[in-house]
Amino acid sequence: MRIDRTKEVKVLRRHHHFFVVSFLLANLILPAYLFSCPLPTATFSIVAYDSVAEEWGVAVESKFLAVGAVVPWAKAGVGAIATQAWGNTTYGPQGLNLLQMGISAEKVVDILISQDPDRDQRQLGIVDARGRAAAWTGDGCLAWAGHIVGRGFTVQGNILTGEQVVRKMADAFRSSKGPLGRRLIAALHAGQEVGGDKRGRQSAALLVVRKGGGYSGYNDRFIDLRVDDHPHPIGELERLYNLHERTFQGGAYVRLGMQALKEGKGEKANLALDRAISLANKYPENANLLNGIAWELAINNFRLDDALRLAQKATKLAPQDANIWDTLGEVYARRGNYLEAVNAEKKAVSLSGGNKEFQGKLERWQKLLPK
Repeated sequence: MRIDRTKEVKVLRRHHHFFVVSFLLANLILPAYLFSCPLPTATFSIVAYDSVAEEWGVAVESKFLAVGAVVPWAKAGVGAIATQAWGNTTYGPQGLNLLQMGISAEKVVDILISQDPDRDQRQLGIVDARGRAAAWTGDGCLAWAGHIVGRGFTVQGNILTGEQVVRKMADAFRSSKGPLGRRLIAALHAGQEVGGDKRGRQSAALLVVRKGGGYSGYNDRFIDLRVDDHPHPIGELERLYNLHERTFQGGAYVRLGMQALKEGKGEKANLALDRAISLANKYPENANLLNGIAWELAINNFRLDDALRLAQKATKLAPQDANIWDTLGEVYARRGNYLEAVNAEKKAVSLSGGNKEFQGKLERWQKLLPK
């Protein structure tokens, strides 16, 4: 099935003539072969790109155990892929390799399905490095199956309650604002609210990548969350997202913002830094979040007034945390307030039982005190 992808494409397949076959497969034939044939990754998913943040992501939900181990694939600066129905997991790494060569999403879809004799049982969605999107739904996918390709995203699903699932997902993504991960979850919620997978629900996953977005900047996996088996997987995925947001994202946004500044990407930098401060305002009682943001601002000598405000608040929330006092000392020192830095670091040394790194800072700053 070839489709025109030069403008938004809506593939809304009619399946009334497949009703009898689908009924037999779902209710009589398929159960008899559960232990001899691979289960279809019946699901609905969205693949998308945020051009300002330079993030690529995939979100997926299914009545299938651990769907996150099969469907989502992504690489920063390259693109993102969802492979489902009778999911061909080779589409993930092979597709990313082709995208990295500069081949467009549309051509990658054509290449992958042209080499697959079982293409009619596959479903595939791809967004490339430039945000161009393309998708494939094979004629053998179980009803309801289809996809919508839009600007910077594609939604697709199979064994759904109807075409309204992908329509609502697309509408929700277009109308949403904010971080890509939260927008992708909103799209999943929209699909589930109008029926989702006709067999029910079991698992969900969210993968968002951006350059240096992983833990401490060591890889590109900014968000990698999975709910493998849960009665309400999308709700649980959102709970994990909220936990991830207040645990890791504040400091990460500062680090990413500073890197964007160094690369001369002002809009991207300001977006990341504003999101960091927004998280501090959203979770004002989370000492670790405030401390993480304050630390990243301090070591980058940036927005030191914000860093001081957040570090002071963190010490009040967690007065027995040596690391938080060390952050406050670092902020004061970066501002040239060495007396205050010494007092804060003395507290850090005392609470830590004489941490050598903290002690070294204390001695260094004591030498900078006015005589």
